Amino acid sequence: MPTSQPASGPSEDRTTPDALLHTRTGTEVSPEDLVLASGKDITPQNLEWAKRKLEAEGPAALDKMLP
Repeated sequence: MPTSQPASGPSEDRTTPDALLHTRTGTEVSPEDLVLASGKDITPQNLEWAKRKLEAEGPAALDKMLP
């Protein structure tokens, strides 16, 4: 019995488009986003940490945390 592969599946010889490799979608980064990206629970202390980090580094703070 021959096996068939779907015709619409991704090809192994294609690279991922650049637009899919970016972590942010162009929206504002909130302190909650930064806390969750760091793997921490949303607590008042962690939100304060995230606010300080966003003030110091801007939205790039999130980019630095995500692969």
